[in-house]
Amino acid sequence: MTSPLPSSSAASVLDLAPVVPVVVVSDVADAVPLARALVAGGLPAIEVTLRTPGALDAIRAIAAEVPGAVVGAGTVITPEQVGACVAAGARFLVSPGWTDALLAAMCGSGVPFLPGVSTTSEVVALLERGVREMKFFPAQAAGGTAYLKSLAGPLPQARFCPTGGIGPATAPEYLILPNVGCVGGSWMIPAEAVAAGDWARIEELARGAAGLAGLRDAGGTCR
Repeated sequence: MTSPLPSSSAASVLDLAPVVPVVVVSDVADAVPLARALVAGGLPAIEVTLRTPGALDAIRAIAAEVPGAVVGAGTVITPEQVGACVAAGARFLVSPGWTDALLAAMCGSGVPFLPGVSTTSEVVALLERGVREMKFFPAQAAGGTAYLKSLAGPLPQARFCPTGGIGPATAPEYLILPNVGCVGGSWMIPAEAVAAGDWARIEELARGAAGLAGLRDAGGTCR
């Protein structure tokens, strides 16, 4: 993730907020009010995962109707999805893992991206290609904070957004690490609040997550 975000002074998605909400949109009608609540709570970077049929429509709606949002696409696993997401308005891309073909597509997309890693070899391979910012996934299952601490010594140039199994109790443990820019999570989007349209509750939870900013501490270009 290396190119500056449009209309943003931040050089990286990792620097927009301490938490990137990971959003699964079941009903496209929820996308805009949900995004507005997250932005109002101080979380502008929103990852909409490609886990539902309406995900691209949700990205399109947020991009068009929520000017304060920096909407991205998550669970991007094919080169074809890269193009579709950017066309829908995604301003960053996140993958759970990467292949040479997927990485090439993301590098050529013109938007910042976070390829997923869970091993040291994957990190080194990305650094070799000039990519310094990555998603660490699944964070808790892959070794959590202890693993990231171990990587900081030999690979200080790598910077991560840990995602997977992280909640409000564990997020601070990640954010104090020097090689963590932000974390991904969904605890500020409880399913019952979305179902009830309780956007005020989601805004309140987002504000609490945004308040973690004081805990945290920049990328490369694809070659």
